[in-house]
Amino acid sequence: MDDMMFEVGTALILVAIASVIAGKLKFSIIPFLIVLGMLVGPHAPTIGILDFKFIDSQGVIDFLGQIGILFLLFYLGLEFSVQKLVKSGRNIVTGGTIYVTLNFVLGLAYGFLVQMPLYETLIIAGMLSVSSTAIVAKVLVDLRRTGNAETELILGMILFDDIFLAVFLSVMSGLLLGGTASIGATILSVGISIGYMLLFFVIARKGPPILNKLLRITSNEIFIIVVFSTMIFIAGFSEKLHVAEAIGALLFGLALSETEHSERIEQLVVPFRDFFGAIFFFSFGLSIDPLSLGNAFWLAIGAVILTIIGNLIAGMIAGRKAGLSHKSSLNIGLTIMARGEFTIIVANLGVAGGLSALIKPFSALYVLVLAILGPLLTKESKRIYRGVNRIFKWSEPVEKGKKKHSSVSEVSEVSEDSKIKLDQ
Repeated sequence: MDDMMFEVGTALILVAIASVIAGKLKFSIIPFLIVLGMLVGPHAPTIGILDFKFIDSQGVIDFLGQIGILFLLFYLGLEFSVQKLVKSGRNIVTGGTIYVTLNFVLGLAYGFLVQMPLYETLIIAGMLSVSSTAIVAKVLVDLRRTGNAETELILGMILFDDIFLAVFLSVMSGLLLGGTASIGATILSVGISIGYMLLFFVIARKGPPILNKLLRITSNEIFIIVVFSTMIFIAGFSEKLHVAEAIGALLFGLALSETEHSERIEQLVVPFRDFFGAIFFFSFGLSIDPLSLGNAFWLAIGAVILTIIGNLIAGMIAGRKAGLSHKSSLNIGLTIMARGEFTIIVANLGVAGGLSALIKPFSALYVLVLAILGPLLTKESKRIYRGVNRIFKWSEPVEKGKKKHSSVSEVSEVSEDSKIKLDQ
């Protein structure tokens, strides 16, 4: 027990050091922590009393990381209005369908192109189709974009993506692990997932008066115990219904976002979100063995290129169909580009089903590159937009004294670019 506590403490000190370095360099903390996790772990050396393998403490670190995902998604849910999400329902379904379909088709085409067998191709298509809710949430919070016009659509597309994941895992589990996929069981599982999500939307719309009374707790100590305990219980219960635990936390946050206590909860949850969230990205890096990545290098790089193209196209189409500016639409594609925990879940299903040994290193390298590249591209979205805009001429360049623009879309985009210059 003492050794385990010392290992966990060592891991936390490493996380703290990496966080300080990232802060000094004004860099996203996510890639720093993922790479740090890769540099240590089971393949790392033991130096004196410092054991960087973290074998005994791996389970504890993973659990703390899971708690981090819950706090990240719970906070994201608190930041949004269910009423606005409901109004955007049609745009969310359209955008989510475009996003999943395009990426899944690209994944199928890529699998057949590299001559993978059918089941391996389906697994690759599934991995290319699911974004990382944890990384997306962290990026939105870190870059202070929770209030952006496109963020509601991003959140909705994440929910839609989770429904797709539930369907995909149900079908593939039947094919790989059970020898068959029951149509009835799949429909029932998906129906339960959708009904469960809709229940929280109803609670968010109709339940605030009751929730307000239940949460009128003077003591912050008791208040935080009640809220966080309920969040973790709902996340665990969600997983029992084949809804991702992170999505359960997100739904609970949405339900509380309409209450009079939402601001109080946000203030209390922020330190936990940042602390446990950092552990998640470190634990994610621990799960990647850099020595196993070489065999799948070119296969993973090809998938990364396809994902970047697919996400940018899907984001532009979804955003423009929702009436958003070209800049906001580009932000959608960049923000949802990151791959992470859900992609690993799909890959693990393929491994459990006895598929090609190449699936594991391929998924690790694919996720690693996009987990690092996604946040970086999102952070630089302003510069990327200006570069792309020079090619497609979506809006006129900002000029001094220029007051007239040829369309409402251009006025919006030039206004945003003007704000960028003022910020800089």
